[in-house]
This record gives sequence, structure tokens and C-alpha cells, in this order.
Amino acid sequence: MSLAWPWALAALLVVPLLLALRWWLNRRRRKVAVRVSSIALIRAALPGRSRWQRRIPAALFALGLLALGLALARPQASMAVPQDSTSILLAMDVSQSMCSTDVPPNRLAAARDAAREFVLAQEDGTRIGLVAFSGISGLLVEPTDDKQALLTAIDNLRTSRGTAIGQAILTSIDAIAEINPAVPPTGVELGAPGSPGAGEYVADTIVVLTDGANTQGVDPVTAAQEAKARGLRVYTIGFGTTDPAPLICSADQMTAGSGARPEWQGRGGGGRRAQLIDEETLGEVAELTGGEYFRAQDSEQLVDVLTDLPGTITVQRQDVELTVWFVLAATLLVGTGVGLSLRWNRS
Repeated sequence: MSLAWPWALAALLVVPLLLALRWWLNRRRRKVAVRVSSIALIRAALPGRSRWQRRIPAALFALGLLALGLALARPQASMAVPQDSTSILLAMDVSQSMCSTDVPPNRLAAARDAAREFVLAQEDGTRIGLVAFSGISGLLVEPTDDKQALLTAIDNLRTSRGTAIGQAILTSIDAIAEINPAVPPTGVELGAPGSPGAGEYVADTIVVLTDGANTQGVDPVTAAQEAKARGLRVYTIGFGTTDPAPLICSADQMTAGSGARPEWQGRGGGGRRAQLIDEETLGEVAELTGGEYFRAQDSEQLVDVLTDLPGTITVQRQDVELTVWFVLAATLLVGTGVGLSLRWNRS
């Protein structure tokens, strides 16, 4: 639990001051007490209240004041809160390393299949956008609930050279800015009215799937800072193993004019390459933006990560103010204390 106005806790000093005043008044009352010859006569004249009947109302009243003092400090708790109208921007790596056959038949084919299952698993009305990146990045499908358009674009993904993870994040930001006026596009001065404040998140989210490390363009952490400033969470997925494997792509997986031929096989190390994922950077990007990093070493794990993501994305932890509950507790405690005191004083 956190406090929005911690300085307001100074109001709690009223409670010990009142207790001290009560003690002083009781002591003063004893000093001015009238001497009588028979204590039995006094006891017979006073209501028959036990010690706990005198102390319980005072204790409840003091607890009520403590609760009221805490309410003034505006207590907050981190709770899971569902978010509506979420748009998910799926940025997929289509660099030539996605031809690696360590995940059969190759990484690109497995990623295509997982992305298809991800799209088909969504409820009607869920908006998904598709960004593809290699040495450059581009928006293939703007956020839409047209599943067929997304499936067609996924089937047409082609490999090319380079890996520009940072640029893919910036492209995703601009795609979200087109549909959400609360998110400024890249290159625009922040702090405009209606834009998210520090620590606040919008409903839209970016998911980056890559099998390698950034090789050109904007640094991913720099791009993540842009996303964070706009209240956008970035979830990252590292795909593939570290086992050396041939790079083999079919004709429908290669960009026309790339110079590669069908059944292209990467050279070096006997025709095998170990593709290393920059997990440190991917983890930093996710942590910086309030997202999460996932690791998937085969197609089954990738499907599990992608299909589980919507539940993670649409239910987020936010600080929820608990002031009203503390005020209600204070009212109940004080009211109970006063009621018991009046009841027992009449008896």
C-alpha cells in the first residue's frame, strides 16, 4: 500500500494528544475529588459499569480517528484492473535469421503459425495491428478486428536483411497514435493536454517478437523510452534456440529481388549459425515500459506465450485509491464507540 499525501499523516498526532488530554483530565478530577466518609455510598449511587465498558468506547473512538487520519493521506493499493478497448500491435521479426531450422520447419513458418493461432483465438471486436521488421520496419495492417486481413498479411510475411527492433517499436507507436488521440506520435512534443501522465498506461499495447539482436537503426531502449513516455507497455518475446542450425527458406518466405534463391541456406560455420537473442535488452525494454519478457524455444511455447498474452495485457495492475474505505471504517468505529458510550452511561 502507498500514500498519495504522506504528509497528511501528521494529523495522526491528534490521537495521542487527545489520549494525553484525557489522562490529564482524569488525574485532575482525582485531585479535586470530594472526600466522603463512606465509599459504599458513592458506589451505590454510580451506574454499575465495569472497567472494560469504560475503555471500549474510548478505544473505538481512538481507532476511528486513526482511520480518519490515514484516509487524509489518501492510501492506495495495487490491484488488478481490467482494461477495455485494447489494441495490440504485433511486431514480428522477418530478418533472414528467421530461416533458421532449429525450430522446424524454420522459425518464420513456426512464427506464422503461432501468429495465426493468436489472431483466431481473439474474441470478435479485438483490434490487432501487424508490423513487420528486418532492416526497416513497416505497418502491414493497421489495428483492425478484420481477422481475414490479418491472416492474409501473416501468410505473406517475407524475410529480408537486418534487424531493427527499435524502429519496429517506433512504427508501432505511430500506428497506435493514428487511432488513439491520447497517444502522441513519435517526433511530437510530449505533455499535450489529454496525454498520459507519469506512471499511467493507455489500453493499447505493443508486442515484439524477435529471434535476435538489434543490428541497425534506433536503439531498442531509446525506443522503449518513447513508448514509456506515452504510457504504452511493450511485451517482448525472444524466439528460437541457441543451437547452430542451417538457414533454409522456401520461395514464399523470401523477399523478391533479395538475391536469395529458393531453399536458400546460410553460409558460415559449415552452413550452420547459432542465433543469439539479446535477452538483456529485450528484458530491459519490457521492464522499462511496464511490460514483460517471455522466452519461447519452440513453436509450442510460442503459441502458449502469444495466446496467453491478451489475458496479461487486458488485466493490468493499477494504484486504486482506498480513501473511501478508510472513511467508512472511521465512521463505523466512531459511531459504534459513541453509541456504546451512550448506552452504557444510561444503564
